[in-house]
Amino acid sequence: MPSKNISGGTVHELPTDVQKALSADPKALALWESLTPLARNEWICWTISVQQEKTRIEHVKRVISELKDGMRRPCCWIGCIHRKDKSISPSVQYVLSKRRKSVSKK
Repeated sequence: MPSKNISGGTVHELPTDVQKALSADPKALALWESLTPLARNEWICWTISVQQEKTRIEHVKRVISELKDGMRRPCCWIGCIHRKDKSISPSVQYVLSKRRKSVSKK
């Protein structure tokens, strides 16, 4: 377990696999710490919201590489739906309703 305390998000705690990946890359860690808590939260939520372990491993790797490529938030991510401090926007509600309908058709 890394000894440095790495910042988490607004809702989500920093998962161990993301913490280890950040600890192993000083440049990515510095970029991570430069993010707002909300941006860090979106990266964490984007990483933990997947269903398959293989996809999660890919997301953890992408957090590092995309931070180093200059991305401040996950691309094409609708945002964390776990936040209790604000309501879900109408556009996100629309996307979620479309996803539910496509899943129920399968």
